[in-house]
Amino acid sequence: MAASAGNFQDANSSSSIPPGLQIERLQETDRYMTLSIGPQHPGAGHMRIIVVVDGDIIVHADPDVGYVHRGEEKMSEYRTFIQNVPHIERPVIHDSSNILYSYCLAVEQLLGVQVPERGQYLRAIMSEIDRIHYTLYWLAILGIFLGHSTMFMWPAADRELFVELADMASGNRITHAWLVPGGVRNDLPEGFSDKAEKFLSYFEKRLVEYDKIFYDNPLFRQRSEGVGVLTRQNAIVYGTTGSVARASGVRFDVRKNEPYEVYNKLDFEVSVSNTGDSFARSILPIYDVRQSINIIRQCLKNMPKEGPVRAKLQPNPRGPPGEAYARVESGRGALGHYMVSDGTAKAYRHKISVPSVRNLLVLPHLLEGAKLADLPMIYWSLNIWPIEIER
Repeated sequence: MAASAGNFQDANSSSSIPPGLQIERLQETDRYMTLSIGPQHPGAGHMRIIVVVDGDIIVHADPDVGYVHRGEEKMSEYRTFIQNVPHIERPVIHDSSNILYSYCLAVEQLLGVQVPERGQYLRAIMSEIDRIHYTLYWLAILGIFLGHSTMFMWPAADRELFVELADMASGNRITHAWLVPGGVRNDLPEGFSDKAEKFLSYFEKRLVEYDKIFYDNPLFRQRSEGVGVLTRQNAIVYGTTGSVARASGVRFDVRKNEPYEVYNKLDFEVSVSNTGDSFARSILPIYDVRQSINIIRQCLKNMPKEGPVRAKLQPNPRGPPGEAYARVESGRGALGHYMVSDGTAKAYRHKISVPSVRNLLVLPHLLEGAKLADLPMIYWSLNIWPIEIER
C-alpha cells in the first residue's frame, strides 16, 4: 500500500497510520551484532571471545575459555610429589621452569627441605632463560596479530638461542623437568657459561634491532599508544599482575617484593610505566628481558663454583600434615601453588594460582568501547596465556 510522506509525520501516533499499514518500531538492540572470535581464530588462540558490536565499536565482550582441558590439579593429587614434576610444566610449556619453580618451593616447605646454594643459583638461571623464551614467543605472536610478519620471524628464530641453552643444561628443549624438589636434576655441563655469554651478547644487539623495526615503527605506535588504557586504580581493583600492572604504575615484582632463594642477592630493576596503554604493556616485557640477561650474568659470576645442586631426598618423600603456599614472578606475573599435605607422599589438595586468570578479568573492561580492529592489540598486550587458565 503506497502512502505519502505526510502520513508519517508522527510515527508514534496511531491516528497518522493509514488503515492496513503496520509500522514496527525497531528495538535499540537490533542494531547490535554478536560475533564469535575463536577458538580457532589466530587472534584468539585457544580461547573464544564473544563480542557484541555496534558497527565496528565493541559494546560488550565475554571471554570464553574451556577448550583445552587438562586437570593438572586433580592429577597432582593422585601422584607423588616427585611424579608431578613433568606434568606440572604442561599448562605453559615455554615458561615451564617458572610454573615448576613455585611448585618446588611449596613442596620444599611441606617437606622441610633446604636447597643447596649452587642449586638455588641454577634455578634462577633457568627461570630467567625461560622468561626470555616465553617473552620472545609472546612477542612473535603479537607481531603476527598486527600483520608484522618480520616481527613474527625474528623472535621465533632468536628464541632458539635460549631453547638451546636450556637443552644444554637439561637435555630437553621445551619442557625440561630440570627443577625438582630439593634443587635441580643435574649440574651445568662444561662450556655452558661461555656459550651463555656468547648468546646473551648477540641477543642484546638484536634487541636494538627490535626497537628500530617494531617499537619505533609509527604504525605500531599508532595502533598501540592510547589504546586500551588501564588506569592504576583499575589495575589494582581488577587484581592484575606482572607487566600489565606495572604498565599502569603498580610497582610490584615478586622477585623484589617477596624475594625467594637468591633473588635478594641479585641487583636488577623493576620497569614501570604510568601510561597504562597497549604500548606500555607491549614494551615492558622487553625491558624485563634486559633485566633477565643481567640476572643470568650475575648468577653465573656469583654462584659457588662447585658444590651440591640438590638436597638428598628419600624415595617418595613425605612431611608432616600441613599446608604451604609459594609464588614466583613468571613471565606473565605472580604464579603460585597452594598445597595441603595429609602426611602422605601425595598432596591432599593442590591449587595453582596463575597470572593469566587475573589479567583476563580486565579484558572485557578494556574492550568495551574499543574498535573491533583493536581487539588483537588489547587482548595480547594483557600477557594472557589461555592454556594455563584451564590447568
